[in-house]
Amino acid sequence: MSVTVSEVDHQFLKSIEGNARLSDSQLATMLGCDEESVVEMRARLEALGVIAGYRTRIKWDVVTAPAVESFIDLAVQPERGYGYDRIADRIRQFPEVVSVHLVTGSQDLRVVVRGQTMQEVASFVAERLATIDGVRGTATRFVLKCYKQEGDAFARPGKDERLAVAP
Repeated sequence: MSVTVSEVDHQFLKSIEGNARLSDSQLATMLGCDEESVVEMRARLEALGVIAGYRTRIKWDVVTAPAVESFIDLAVQPERGYGYDRIADRIRQFPEVVSVHLVTGSQDLRVVVRGQTMQEVASFVAERLATIDGVRGTATRFVLKCYKQEGDAFARPGKDERLAVAP
């Protein structure tokens, strides 16, 4: 389903995409309207399913017990009458799975998986993903460092954040 939004709706969506914690008062000022209009706009866009939820992006690499994130590319045999949808739906239900995308190229699905260690992610891939009927192959890539995610730059200017490499 595609929803056509007004220019003000679009400005509102871009504003909260960048910072979902903006108050209705701040948004009203930015958009040149009153707070009541902002409240109504938010409610309407939520009801239409345009706003699917609100999230906080965490820099997991700076938390004491960092999580490991990985990209798992899957070669999948599509199902007659369902294509990739039923396999993707099954995969998205695992709590370790952050996102699932149908992609072009030599692989069919790109799955983002998060775990506490590389071994935990590797076990999840070997025991849970690779064993799903229709999965023909997997390729795992571990994220070593995130520089930018969903528009937010994570590297701190002036600080050398390169991985230490010993000879």
